[in-house]
Amino acid sequence: MGFMGHEFIHKVREFSDQMVEYTSRHLDVDGFPKPLKLTTADDVLAFVREHQITSIRLWFTDILGNLKTFEVTPAELPGAFEEGMGFDGSSIHGYQRIQESDMVAIPLAETAQFIPFQIGPSRCLRMFAEVRKPDGSPYAGDPRNILRNQLARLDDFGFTHMNVGPEAEFFYFRTPDGIETLDDAGYFDLVPSDAGDDLREATHFALEAMGIPVEYSHHEVAPSQHEIDLKYDRALEMADKLQTYKWLVKEIARRNGVHATFMPKPLSGENGSGMHTHLSIFDGDRNCFYDTDDAHHLSPTAKHFIAGVLDRAREMCMITNQSYNSYKRLVPGYEAPVYITWAEANRSALVRIPLYKPGKEVATRMELRFPDAVCNPYLAFAAMLAAGLEGVSNKADLRAPSTEDLYHMSEEERAKQGIDALPHDLYEAVKCARGSEYLRGALGEGVVDKLVDTKMAEYDGHRLHVSSRELEESLKL
Repeated sequence: MGFMGHEFIHKVREFSDQMVEYTSRHLDVDGFPKPLKLTTADDVLAFVREHQITSIRLWFTDILGNLKTFEVTPAELPGAFEEGMGFDGSSIHGYQRIQESDMVAIPLAETAQFIPFQIGPSRCLRMFAEVRKPDGSPYAGDPRNILRNQLARLDDFGFTHMNVGPEAEFFYFRTPDGIETLDDAGYFDLVPSDAGDDLREATHFALEAMGIPVEYSHHEVAPSQHEIDLKYDRALEMADKLQTYKWLVKEIARRNGVHATFMPKPLSGENGSGMHTHLSIFDGDRNCFYDTDDAHHLSPTAKHFIAGVLDRAREMCMITNQSYNSYKRLVPGYEAPVYITWAEANRSALVRIPLYKPGKEVATRMELRFPDAVCNPYLAFAAMLAAGLEGVSNKADLRAPSTEDLYHMSEEERAKQGIDALPHDLYEAVKCARGSEYLRGALGEGVVDKLVDTKMAEYDGHRLHVSSRELEESLKL
């Protein structure tokens, strides 16, 4: 029955019942909760009054991808919409220096969603906020603004939007202080082996309640490892949804006495947690990645885009895989890609093209298999898009797909075929990013410099730390 048996299952189901009752009572809907569809400040203000919302949470993101929040009362909300809420940007990682620290957060009405459980005694509404300077201009260091600026470039190429579908994996552990798993289940296993099934269901409910459709969820390969796949959406909306998803996974676990983590490689000898990311470019309803006459059903646009991403994979790795631990997942085997090439069915390649299904032209896409969910999704999606558009602009050539198992090829064989590898560790990734003009153009000089400094300090911290394994192996020398 898992680590807590029937007591644990009962606690999770009791919490789930409370969520159902809470959303039904305060949203006045029957059955499964309906997400809000508010578009204007007046819509939000009316909802707050009608449903007696007592707390409004404004969310934004620092450059490392950490959610930041502050609370606004209903009385303050009209002023927040009109003038924004000021805060000290020098206290947010990667934001302004102390002498130019005033920032303003403007709530975005279209992102408003009811949180499907109480926070303390409060009924809460959350909105994402746009960060601006005191003069009202967008702040260049706000990750959400960075992605929005990159997406604006799509119009120059005749495209309207980029769809993104992430598959963010995570682990449940008994406490935040250790790696005691909840179960020994494996891929697609069912209860009672999968003790996290009820937690996943509770999270699924909360996601749907907050306007985040789920395609499917399941137990992953490693013990106590899970995946909830979100239905694809436009890139900016998906970045918001992914931030909400990560918060809900961790918060619902915490409320039920366990710890959820997106750490890429918490268990030695087991598969790590990645975030396979599906991308496609559209012009209205037309999928610009699809070509009916191509052997792989890929258009020239798709091929140039994929080539651009492969060409810049080493430079974007500090963004898509930003932690020291990320590179313990990116090793041969364990279903993690390392080698910079593409394929259709070959999951050892960095980019995979899901097999085409007749009548499903809209689903033609590329799947980036190397990112992990510790990344800042706004910066990661911006870096992916910038690399792809560079490939489209330069009409970059896409090499032939790799059909062999890359893990079992020798280094000499890969060299003969011109197959490079991702950075070996965070230090190499930082070196690649530091000198990248492409990355500086996509994210901004200041953001890249701050990330380089931060990540080099993280690497040095690990390099200078003497681990228990080192002591065990070398103390007697």
